[in-house]
Amino acid sequence: MKLESYVDVILSLNKKRRAKHLLLGNGFSMSYDKGIFSYNALSNFINKTEDELLKKLFGIINTSNFELIMYQLDIFYKLSIEFIADKGLAEKIVKARDSLKKNLIDAISALHPEQVFKIPSEKSQKCASFLKEYLDKDGHIFTTNYDLLLYWVLMRNQDHLENFVDGFGKEYIEKEEYGPDSKPEFGDLEWGPNKEEQRVHYVHGALHLFDTGVSIEKEIYDGDYLLTNIKERIEKKEYPVFVTAGNGKQKLEHILHNQYLDYCYKTLSTISGSLIVLGFGFGEYDSHIIDAINKASKQNPKKKLWSVYIGVYSDDDLKHVESIASKFRCKVNLFNSRTASIWN
Repeated sequence: MKLESYVDVILSLNKKRRAKHLLLGNGFSMSYDKGIFSYNALSNFINKTEDELLKKLFGIINTSNFELIMYQLDIFYKLSIEFIADKGLAEKIVKARDSLKKNLIDAISALHPEQVFKIPSEKSQKCASFLKEYLDKDGHIFTTNYDLLLYWVLMRNQDHLENFVDGFGKEYIEKEEYGPDSKPEFGDLEWGPNKEEQRVHYVHGALHLFDTGVSIEKEIYDGDYLLTNIKERIEKKEYPVFVTAGNGKQKLEHILHNQYLDYCYKTLSTISGSLIVLGFGFGEYDSHIIDAINKASKQNPKKKLWSVYIGVYSDDDLKHVESIASKFRCKVNLFNSRTASIWN
């Protein structure tokens, strides 16, 4: 089966003057460096853990699939509450779940390039040009990735990406003692001030986003120190917003209980035109993403999502997408994701 190229897809949609949006998965980060951002790299890092509880857990469940382990832990927890009169067991399961989440965050932060300028400028600029195609034409960019790559590229190329808005901003702090010559004061970089113009959405959270309990804060980009600042927050027991639940239903429950994630998910559920998907595999734990796409396709004909273009990288990818195509309520088109020149 001959697949369309990425360029052909873009040219066709532009010719139709159809709105287009982008959904990125881990393949986006792997295309930059699969040695850093592959699932195997994360698994290998965590397999070296000194946490005895996690070592036992990996040995018992015999997998390094984080989503599967989280799912199994949730099942064990519910069984222990319902059938086993041992509060200690339930507490151990919660401890194991929290430990796994912490190790996942540690692994992602440890495997990152040390800072944004480790990414060659030509790669950063190429990626910015790739994203500009959507941001300049009223499109939205959604990502399920936790890492900083997208944030780094967007911030480093702000002059080139005039329409980049992620919903965050600093609120002006009003004080009675301000006089006419006083300099204005602003609060932390919080989500909300610019959400109506938001075009970039971290659907599963990300390493630079923190829930304070009152608001969602973004760690301020300053080039050299972003990752250092994030690690310092983690060491102080402040953890990033991460959706680390097991199956699609559990992920959706996590999303709906966080104001920022809920907004991103609802935006995905209401897009119109066409959605281009790159590096996202639609695995067995991603039913909530398909549900969002289907909600968008059920809207009024003037606002609905008409089609989804899914990039496939291998023959196995092709077979998998063909096997799940019937789950979508809009037209499914396939293209060769190898032809999408993101970084090179």
